[in-house]
Amino acid sequence: MEFTERLRRTRIVPVMVIKDVAHAVPLARALVAGGLNILEITLRTDSALEAMRRIAAEVEGAFVGAGTAVNREQLAASAKAGAKFIVSPGFVEELASAAKDNGVPLLPGVATQSDIIRGLSCGLSLFKFFPAESLGGVPYLKALAGPFPQVRFCPTGGVSPKNLRDYLGLPNVICAGGSWMIPSDLAEAGAFDKVTAQSREAVALANA
Repeated sequence: MEFTERLRRTRIVPVMVIKDVAHAVPLARALVAGGLNILEITLRTDSALEAMRRIAAEVEGAFVGAGTAVNREQLAASAKAGAKFIVSPGFVEELASAAKDNGVPLLPGVATQSDIIRGLSCGLSLFKFFPAESLGGVPYLKALAGPFPQVRFCPTGGVSPKNLRDYLGLPNVICAGGSWMIPSDLAEAGAFDKVTAQSREAVALANA
């Protein structure tokens, strides 16, 4: 299945910050059990690459990606670890080239019209809008629909159950990213059943 279609169907991409690699597999299984199978594992911890390897190998149904990739080396290492897509907080042409070389889709972050135009010039039309709420949120995305009718966004940063439906209701938003369903204290406490319950609630809200 094409990456864009996966995002369109799932609607929510959980953003995972895994500090303890022992939590990786049970946390991923909890999310998948709750209906969230597109998993962005951020490269913010020393455990990230090993977490990707374990989840890709052990969690049935998980579609694993890397987040916070900022250079060619991180992108290549993530793809080698099993990442099926790459998310970046910003965009430079080097990332687009590296993604093509490694055969993985890239979801680059944009914050301005110039970012979007640079992405379009590299053949991209799907972007992470980050940090969404700080940049103007729903009104800003509405304003971008006019000059960029071919572009679709995944807003991330400040997305929560309070505003999820507002974002997903926009025609130029394909999905949204967030971490509200996996607060760190739940993973540390081993409360993976609660993660599953909150994931189901998120899916139900997205499809309401």
